[in-house]
Amino acid sequence: MFKDGIGEDSRFKQAHPLVNLIFYGFVIGVLMFSMDPYILALALIFAWAYSALLKGRKVHRTNLFFALPVLLFTVVVNTFFTHNGQTVLFFIHNNRITLEAFVFGIATAALFTGIIVWFVSFNEIMSSDKLIYMFGKIAPVLGLTLSMIFRFIPLLKERFKEIRMGQQCMGRSNEGKLMHRIRQLTKEISILISWSLEASIETSDSMEARGYGLPHRTSFHLFKLSAEDKTLLAAICFFGVLASVGCVLGYTNIEYYPKVTMPEFSMIRLLTLMCYSALMLIPIVLDILGEKRWQRLMSKI
Repeated sequence: MFKDGIGEDSRFKQAHPLVNLIFYGFVIGVLMFSMDPYILALALIFAWAYSALLKGRKVHRTNLFFALPVLLFTVVVNTFFTHNGQTVLFFIHNNRITLEAFVFGIATAALFTGIIVWFVSFNEIMSSDKLIYMFGKIAPVLGLTLSMIFRFIPLLKERFKEIRMGQQCMGRSNEGKLMHRIRQLTKEISILISWSLEASIETSDSMEARGYGLPHRTSFHLFKLSAEDKTLLAAICFFGVLASVGCVLGYTNIEYYPKVTMPEFSMIRLLTLMCYSALMLIPIVLDILGEKRWQRLMSKI
């Protein structure tokens, strides 16, 4: 039903920027400070599911493009360059290759991959105007920098398509012999870099001319914290705080060296995992219910 993604129709995207920012702060914050395999697995599954809900099936290729190199690099480096652990798998030139190093490499890769995939949906939800609204008064330079960073890759992709289309219209095809394709690709990349640098300078000069960052400067925005946003914010803070407290108190700690030691099962640990799962479910449930409600209204017209 959502094979093309809901994109701009996301109800969570239409929420107040404070709601979006606090949600991602709790989700990524808990993930960054926990190496519990259940936390890592849950974060990766929900991140992948939500990015697919927003952008459709095409996001799987993007996620794999970023996730697989991180996974392979982290696992290989940690396995062959870290020799801690007591379970020896085999030796390479008298260097121990241990099971604990391999498992820790997988956990670290899952951590990095989960953060990357969550930022895929973050880039869709937190638009540049939201970032400038949130950080414009507190840290104007940071707000402008973040907005430019998160729109940088999508903007480069669009510009590269325009450059390639323009080159093809001029009869400069990127087909043919290998050296011809390399020269044409180099020319297109050179145009892209020049265009991006010039656009960055123009953006900086434009923002400075408009008085961006001045103490008494005001800005126009349409964001208003509604009653529904307040309810959503309360639910996010409730589940986020409970999950954070469980992690801070050490109920999701795990030892990988010298031997993999899972934390003991307890009701507090189970509650922490349930609260973290409920936190990550909030935008997914909100967007699915909102999309189904919209489809019902459209079917009655």
